[in-house]
Amino acid sequence: MRPSLELARSAGFCYGVRRAVHMAESASQSGRPCVMLGSIIHNQSVIEYLEAQGVALIRSPEEAPPGADVIIRSHGEGRTVYEALRLRGCPMIDATCPNVSRIHQIVSDAEVAGRQVVIIGMPDHPEVAAIAGWCRHPAVLANARELENWLLQEPERREKPVTMVSQTTSTRQLWDSCVEKAKKLCTNSKIFDTICNATCKRQSEAQEIAARCEAMIVIGGRESSNTKRLVELCEALCPQVVWIERAAELEPSTLCRKASIGITAGASTPEWIIKEVYDKMSDEIMEIEESFAELLEKSIKTLNTGEKVTGVVTGITPTEIYVDLGTKHAGYIPVSELTDDPTVKVEDLVHVGDEIETYVMRVNDQEGVVTLSKKRLDTVKSWDDIEQAKEEHTTVEGVVTEENKGGVVVSIKGVRVFVPASQTGLPRDAAMSELLKQKVRLRITEVNRARRRVVGSIRAVAAEERAAKAAEVWANIEEGKRYNGTVKSLTSYGAFVDIGGVDGMVHISELSWSRIKHPSEVVSVGDPVEVYVISFDPEKKKISLGMKDHSQDPWSVFTGKYNVGDTANVKVVKLMTFGAFAEIVPGVDGLIHISQIADHRIDKPGDVLSEGQMVDVKITDIDFDHKKVSLSIRALLEDAQRTQSSEDEGDAVVASADGDGTQVAEDFQD
Repeated sequence: MRPSLELARSAGFCYGVRRAVHMAESASQSGRPCVMLGSIIHNQSVIEYLEAQGVALIRSPEEAPPGADVIIRSHGEGRTVYEALRLRGCPMIDATCPNVSRIHQIVSDAEVAGRQVVIIGMPDHPEVAAIAGWCRHPAVLANARELENWLLQEPERREKPVTMVSQTTSTRQLWDSCVEKAKKLCTNSKIFDTICNATCKRQSEAQEIAARCEAMIVIGGRESSNTKRLVELCEALCPQVVWIERAAELEPSTLCRKASIGITAGASTPEWIIKEVYDKMSDEIMEIEESFAELLEKSIKTLNTGEKVTGVVTGITPTEIYVDLGTKHAGYIPVSELTDDPTVKVEDLVHVGDEIETYVMRVNDQEGVVTLSKKRLDTVKSWDDIEQAKEEHTTVEGVVTEENKGGVVVSIKGVRVFVPASQTGLPRDAAMSELLKQKVRLRITEVNRARRRVVGSIRAVAAEERAAKAAEVWANIEEGKRYNGTVKSLTSYGAFVDIGGVDGMVHISELSWSRIKHPSEVVSVGDPVEVYVISFDPEKKKISLGMKDHSQDPWSVFTGKYNVGDTANVKVVKLMTFGAFAEIVPGVDGLIHISQIADHRIDKPGDVLSEGQMVDVKITDIDFDHKKVSLSIRALLEDAQRTQSSEDEGDAVVASADGDGTQVAEDFQD
């Protein structure tokens, strides 16, 4: 039985490594002297190949020949290296992986903000050393145990603001354990997950293959950190793991009795080495189901302007999105070419690891870069969708991007749609600017692709939706039913409320238990309100609504709180010729007759009282049958006078008693 062979799709160069190697190849063909500062990737075969192309290897900036271009390796370098090369006047070709450059920016910003930088990674790894070179006093820790020990050594460290990043090739398990420890022990931490998505994908796929295969072949340099981790992960799941750098190290006969063999490779392993290993295994023990040559051809295929291509998002920055197209070219999408919608955030549209279909705008073979556009591809598709929407009378959605003479412009997936002012649905005197940056639904009324002209109507959709809602309201309306509505307008006699496509009126008397002069004292246009149906007439399309809570009967509230003879602080709400009405509790008024306003004769209530005034009164009578209350200010004044008279008489009695007592004492002495 011939063993099956499974090659990991993620094996080999990642985006950052492929970019670095291509930049070095381009530099070697430029005609200018160039050197690489340290091995640009961890693969000796690639380094030897580049040296054969004339790219010499140096170990320090001081070794750089005057005037020679210096290639910064994919692992990056610290700030001092860049400064040293500038002082020597050496032009730099920065091949630092974009994911690593992002970490440099994070730790640099953290230092400026006064935060302590913590780097989770191998201290002697060049990538980690470079990251540490962008801040003054970083803590470089290998795992969660070291992180815990470092935090507990000096208690004040737990109180300091900490920014934590990871080596891009760390394992997810190691990083998650560090994150858990940091969240538990630090009081002020900012944690950035900087593990490369390609690394995670490669490790995850290697584990999946190792779990189902009897043997694994891991290809990669002995100095490669990510290859070493692949070996460790595979050894935990597979009984036999072989780590090789080149096909010459492989002895297929040791694997021929295995029923299934998996192959993976580190990020610094070029395709041609993987092909060597794959071909050797093929020649010795198996037939290849899919020619590796075909896979390799896909990776080196050429691209043309105007072509539609599919790739995987490998990195996101504030200005561009990096896309791995599976070719020697490094693809990127400028943020301006991602979408026309100004309200959308980049992180809401794309994520690292997403597969994305794009349009090739420009190919720069010299630099190995392809400029891509998601927006232009979407625009082509959008025109088809717009024409279909016009034919099928369907509703589309877009964002208002500008105010135009006579209307507004709506962007629908990159297509500009003009909406005349009369079709915006706004009142005649409203400003078109109210719609700017708003999402709207509209109907396409005219399409002329040749002239790139599209006309739409927001009003048509709004009218249809309102009509449908109105029909639903009338079909289900009944007395007492409650609705959540919105106040649409106010009049002197009430408020009109939209209960979902239909307006009903709340009479001023139904707005509040309190006596009010105008609805604006209770509600404003635009307020959300809860109302209930008092009555309705389907033929005349009229609905009478109420807002007052009838479960709280004001008369019951009043009688539960006051009795005849009680004193109350009331509000004068209306003056009449015969007296004044005063609100005792919301919804219950009492009458202060003109004869009960003062303890002397007055011509009219307005001589003593004014509307809105708060006064103390005595409740002199309650007519429970007719729910009427009589109030008196005069009674309170007379009560006060009687009380004062009683106190004065008491004082006089005491004074008289004191005089008599003195006289008796004098008589007794005589």
